[in-house]
Amino acid sequence: MEAPGSGSVPTAKRRRLVPRPPPVPLEVAGARGPYMPPLCIKSKNPSLKCYGDRFIPDRSAMDMDMAYFLLTEPKKEKENTDMLSPAEEAYKRLLAEKLLNNRSRILAFRNKPPEPEGIVQQLLYETLTSSQTKPARKCRHIPQSSERTLDAPGIVDDFYLNILDWGCKNVMSIALGNTLYLWNSADGSIMDLVTIDEDDGPITSVSWSCDGQRIAVGLNSSDIQLWDTSSNRMLRTLHGVHQSRVGSLAWNKNILTTGGMDGNIVNNDVRMRSHVVHIYRGHEDEVCGLRWSGSGQQLASGGNDNRVHIWDVSMASSNLSLGHNRWLHRFGDHLAAVKALAWCPFQSNLLASGGGGDDRCIRFWNTHTGLCLNSVDTGSQVCGLLWNKNEKELLSAHGYVQNSLALWKYPSMVKLAELEDHTARVLCLAQSPDGFTVASVAADETLRLWKIFETSEDAKPVFKTVNTGMFNSFSHIR
Repeated sequence: MEAPGSGSVPTAKRRRLVPRPPPVPLEVAGARGPYMPPLCIKSKNPSLKCYGDRFIPDRSAMDMDMAYFLLTEPKKEKENTDMLSPAEEAYKRLLAEKLLNNRSRILAFRNKPPEPEGIVQQLLYETLTSSQTKPARKCRHIPQSSERTLDAPGIVDDFYLNILDWGCKNVMSIALGNTLYLWNSADGSIMDLVTIDEDDGPITSVSWSCDGQRIAVGLNSSDIQLWDTSSNRMLRTLHGVHQSRVGSLAWNKNILTTGGMDGNIVNNDVRMRSHVVHIYRGHEDEVCGLRWSGSGQQLASGGNDNRVHIWDVSMASSNLSLGHNRWLHRFGDHLAAVKALAWCPFQSNLLASGGGGDDRCIRFWNTHTGLCLNSVDTGSQVCGLLWNKNEKELLSAHGYVQNSLALWKYPSMVKLAELEDHTARVLCLAQSPDGFTVASVAADETLRLWKIFETSEDAKPVFKTVNTGMFNSFSHIR
């Protein structure tokens, strides 16, 4: 009997060894696992290939041995190439070309992924073609010379007057001395509407009504005449509104606002016998600029007292006995008379104003808050301002010393162009109803038409040569 712990196993307790079954192949073992649905449903079309939900590159496209060699290659210190001989440099270059094939990338996909098919391919094609066929925006050409020039002899060279306006029916009005002329842009015809007596003249301001049917004419004698252009007859004369000449006019529906040398601003309802409905007193000198906002709720006025006032309709009182209406804002930053005023067409509370010869600045105002947003020194007297209705641009007319037109990009106020056809200071600006054409009249006795706001896509014949009028054969107004 053997001693305990000797390591032998009793014969009665020995187990019989049973041979293990052969290993199951992997494909059979995988079949017994959980069910895996196919990546794509078999199509009835045998030519349709299935690549699954993503592209897995073929490893045969990779040189794994070379990748392993480059990854495990021991780092060597940079050799001093200056100490190598030409033969050694040539040897190292040939070795890199023959053995390493000048490889710099370890892993590189040589095969391109398959092209998408079916609906996905169609969607990708439509997206790419739609983005590529979108026309690129062309650079707008700004003409450096006027499109047409008309002679305007006898024009009054006075900075404070407003003797040019363009109505919504495409008829321009211009006052030359005591005579008011109408120029039809559609057919080029010219007619003289009225000639004022010497005692009442000259004409100091003109303004078309909102419907383009009536025109208001301010006189040096302080009277205002209303004319119907369809019948060429005078409707009425407004007497006693001002004590001296009427240099500025502005319409707001049936309200005609007048500004005089007496510093007063008067709202006249032309439908009423007692036409004076509001009086604004705030300027200490002649009112030479008036502009209603697009909404008709705010009125901007500029005067020879170097001030700009903003008047709000809601603050106006119809009680004339009070004799005073409070302004909403009063701006005194300009250092000279303010005639040029322009409300922004794309921002209702933005007003641009231009100062005279001692100021030369264009200033931008927020009429809701009363803050000055920006000020730009133009280097010359600012006589007129017009906004581009289709782009964020501002056109300014200048007197001494430049006598030119300048186009500015807003809000950067980068000068895009400067037009220098006029030889004397530009007195007034007017804009066509479509917003593309600008008219400027200057002390050089010329009226010039510019296509400065027109793009190549909008180009169209504006000036037709139809000989249906007694003035069509002439290139001058008088």
